[in-house]
Amino acid sequence: MENKKTSVFSNGLIWFGAAVSIAEILTGTLLAPLGFAKGIAAILIGHLIGCILLYLSGLIGGKTEKSAMETVKMSFGEKGSLLFSSLNVLQLVGWTAVMIVSGAAAANAVISIGGGWVWSLIIGALIIVWVIIGIKNLDKLNIIAMCALFILTIVLSTVIFRGNSAVSVSETLSFGAAVELSVAMPLSWLPLISDYTRAAKKPNAASAVSSIVYFIVSSWMYVIGLGAALFAGESDIVTIMIKAGMGIIALIIIIFSTVTTTFLDVYSAGVSSVSVSSKLKEKPAAIVVCILGTILAIFTPITQFEDFLYLIGSVFAPMIAIQIVDFFIIKKDVSKEKADIKNLVIWLIGFITYRIFLHIDTPLGNTFPVMIITAVLCYGFHRIKGINQK
Repeated sequence: MENKKTSVFSNGLIWFGAAVSIAEILTGTLLAPLGFAKGIAAILIGHLIGCILLYLSGLIGGKTEKSAMETVKMSFGEKGSLLFSSLNVLQLVGWTAVMIVSGAAAANAVISIGGGWVWSLIIGALIIVWVIIGIKNLDKLNIIAMCALFILTIVLSTVIFRGNSAVSVSETLSFGAAVELSVAMPLSWLPLISDYTRAAKKPNAASAVSSIVYFIVSSWMYVIGLGAALFAGESDIVTIMIKAGMGIIALIIIIFSTVTTTFLDVYSAGVSSVSVSSKLKEKPAAIVVCILGTILAIFTPITQFEDFLYLIGSVFAPMIAIQIVDFFIIKKDVSKEKADIKNLVIWLIGFITYRIFLHIDTPLGNTFPVMIITAVLCYGFHRIKGINQK
């Protein structure tokens, strides 16, 4: 990794780009059954929970100057962390494919140039260009891309919210389920944020700004999706943009938002690959992940991303809960040990609990209560162990 430190502004730009995403807008459309007021409440509560966790996760990486999967070693040991590093690489390859195929399908709906596979190749190639330029050298390019996306999303918001409600509200989605859908997106970034805050000049400020920017912009994307479903009567955001005569503008939004978001996935997959094997290098590994994701996007029927979100939640929510307790409360570090069996068992309990809570409806979703249960178990076991050793 380069020694060059990143500014607070750079970190803010990175997470602006992460939040502007077709996937976030589409997730927002799923909240339409609640209506506009309840939908916004669920979006804000879910994002508040998710972004507080995002801040704490980023702070761990920023203070230790370690990548996300390197910080995992502090709670689970060197060998114990391999499980999470491997799962993270696998889910990021899948997530890369989902983002590319979604972006390609949307771009092809605006301008067809031979099918979605052509757009998949174009998007994949642009992501590789972003990787080659490197996270430390993207400032100027990111400023241009983010300014363009900012203006274009304002235009999109104006198009969507200029009408009256087009659909009736039907309570077919519980408030707790809506909160969980809102937690899901910031939660999906928990295993990645330290890959960017580790190089921050000011870890506290960088983690805070990253989380605040993501909170505001991601919530905005969800609200655009919610508004599209309620005011335009259409859950396909691309159709709305085409009907509004936003052809080339729609294409720019789709391409840039897909590239800037998916770049973070492939870059972090490269960083996590180094945690799996020190023989690997970050940039080459990231490029390989992008190529694999592009191939999957072209040749496999990947169209749904909700299952990925729940997989991420069940694996990484209890992992992060244990890390937060270990780093901020217990202040322990087992990175030199092979594995921390106690924490691995607690994580397994948290994983099973999350899967159970998927079938239980609570007002705050299932991520928050599962993380509280996991954190209490982790701290409680530590206290009992400490008492027994006296």
